Amino acid sequence: LLTDSRTLLRPESSLFFALSGPRRDGHLFVPELFKAGLRYFVVSEKLNSKSYPGATFLVVNNVLEALQKLAASHRSKFNTDVIGITGSNGKTIVKEWLYQVLQEDKNIIRSPKSYNSQIGVPLSVWEMEPQYNLAIFEAGISQSGEMERLQKIIQPTIGIFTTIGEAHSEGFLSIRQK
Repeated sequence: LLTDSRTLLRPESSLFFALSGPRRDGHLFVPELFKAGLRYFVVSEKLNSKSYPGATFLVVNNVLEALQKLAASHRSKFNTDVIGITGSNGKTIVKEWLYQVLQEDKNIIRSPKSYNSQIGVPLSVWEMEPQYNLAIFEAGISQSGEMERLQKIIQPTIGIFTTIGEAHSEGFLSIRQK
C-alpha cells in the first residue's frame, strides 16, 4: 500500500491511495507514479483513463476511509492477539518495551516508528501475516471520533492506556471529551 509517492519501491505490486489533505492532493502524483510503472490507484476523482493505458482506477467517495476499511478487513483475517496502545504520551516507548520483553517468546509485528495516525495505523496493520502470533499497534488521536475508526482497524484483544494529558488536545473541547 502506498500513500506517499516518494516511497515507491515496487510499482508492479503497489496500490496507491490518492489521499487529499490541507497541503497536498494525492491525485496530483498519479501521472508521476504512472510513468514510474505503477498501475493500481484508489482515487476520489475520475481521471481520464485514456491518459493511463493499462491502469486500474478504483473510484471511491473517501480515499482515507477506503484505506482504513481495507486494513480493517485484512486485520479480521487473523485470530492473533493484538495489543492496542493509546494515551497522550508514552505509546512508542511502551510498544518498544513490550517488544523487547516478549520477542524471545513471540513472533511480533508492530507499528514501525510512531505509525499511530489515521494513515499510519492502516499501514501498520496491513503488514500482519500468518507467521506473527502477536501484534502491537499504537493508536493516537487528535480529534473526536478518531479512536472509533482506529479501533475498527486494530481490533485489539488487549488494551493499554498510558496517560491522558494536555498533549494533542487542540481538537477536543475538554479533557473529559478526549
